[in-house]
Amino acid sequence: MNIAIVGATGNVGRKTLEVLEKKELPFDNLYLVASSKSEGQKIIFKGKDHEVLNLENFDFSKVKIAFFAAGKKISEKFAEKAAKHCLVIDNSSFFRMDPDVPLIVPQVNSSHLDQIKKNIIANPNCSTAQLVIACKPLHDLFVIKRIVVSTYQSVSGGGKAPMDELIEQTKLVLDGKNVKSKNFTKQIAFNAIPHIDVFADDGYTKEELKMSKETKKNFR
Repeated sequence: MNIAIVGATGNVGRKTLEVLEKKELPFDNLYLVASSKSEGQKIIFKGKDHEVLNLENFDFSKVKIAFFAAGKKISEKFAEKAAKHCLVIDNSSFFRMDPDVPLIVPQVNSSHLDQIKKNIIANPNCSTAQLVIACKPLHDLFVIKRIVVSTYQSVSGGGKAPMDELIEQTKLVLDGKNVKSKNFTKQIAFNAIPHIDVFADDGYTKEELKMSKETKKNFR
């Protein structure tokens, strides 16, 4: 079995590699795929250098499973093309509410894997995944009607730019200098703000709406 990781140079892609190495998933060949600007970079996996390949011309017929870890826009453009040749496991939000794509947390609803129609499996956002694992046994016993959730999330969920901004702002604050926010609506260093993703018309953020909709789909 050959596998590919799309977005291998990003935070999620590298974490996927870390999990693959820790779990010792058996496979024959590993293909690390990213944008053209990362082509040719080397990433070490299990002590060996792996060269990063260009997503634009990668041949997905070489692999049996492709992990997409490059964000919504990349999944929108390339996942269905890849799914014509291999099984796609998508980490982005793009397919999560697609009725023809199962939203899977293995400990909760692995039985939904028999509902694969597009050769794509989605997984929920990180907050939902933790929530449904804890609540599923209770739901099976009592049928949960309402859940009140508070999440406290790190800037790493937004990727490299927000992480860099946190480091930069922290240095400025400690030096007693003025801070200007680029990726956040307020200063993020030494702070917590009730704002993840953008606000919808009803006043909820997309992150809050994701948790609500994805939890319901997982429990169906």
